[in-house]
Amino acid sequence: MNRPVSDWCSRRVWVVGASTGIGAALAQALLAAGARVAVSARSAGRLQQAFGEAPQAVLLPLDATDAEALERAAATLVETWGGIDSAIYVAGDYVPMRAWAIDLAAARRMIDVNLVGAFAFASAVVPRLLAQTGENGGKASGGDIAFVASVAGYRGLPKALAYGPTKAALINFAEALALDLQPRGVGVRLINPGFVATPLTAQNDFAMPALQTPAAAAAAILAGYRGTAFEIDFPKRFTRFMKLLALLPARLYLPLVRRFAGQ
Repeated sequence: MNRPVSDWCSRRVWVVGASTGIGAALAQALLAAGARVAVSARSAGRLQQAFGEAPQAVLLPLDATDAEALERAAATLVETWGGIDSAIYVAGDYVPMRAWAIDLAAARRMIDVNLVGAFAFASAVVPRLLAQTGENGGKASGGDIAFVASVAGYRGLPKALAYGPTKAALINFAEALALDLQPRGVGVRLINPGFVATPLTAQNDFAMPALQTPAAAAAAILAGYRGTAFEIDFPKRFTRFMKLLALLPARLYLPLVRRFAGQ
């Protein structure tokens, strides 16, 4: 379904959401693999601290919800590099939320970062990837675009009242993009991690099964790129369990998840 990527040497990669967590670890792993990496995030200081001395890095600070900034950054990269080979949207926001304590401001922020920002990213990147396919029926590689969602998007989960729906919508969005773009020579990948130790998951007050480090998550993502699958999910011992749960009818799923959550 996608062209495998095993050699990142000189590959032109744009990572949005690269200041901390999975995004920062992924950008570092890509640089170590020889890629040219553009890193974007709101915090210019964090980007400078993490990537300022990397000769293969291009620092493009921006807010992932700013469509005009994303468009300018994409144009800058095409002008500088001549094209984009892989574009990866890692930006995300998470605030634990329950039904009796809905925070509309926090919910809107998660919708903006997790979903609307992904649309803006695709709007800036997809036309440029399509332009790279040439005029031979999409046989030439137009590069690929990827989105980091979450297993929280598979089904409803406790404390994910706003986060889960944004990731479910992102999964649907990536699937729709794949239907349109893969036949035209542009790859689409969906990345669904389990729990990863980041500043966002540090807010959780419950045990997180199969918790991984950002470095382990980055390694799993690069391993996934070596294959052709649409979805890259990890760690398998956890994601397979979540996929199995997602197949259950609501009359079984809801009480079972309540029991696991200790409710």
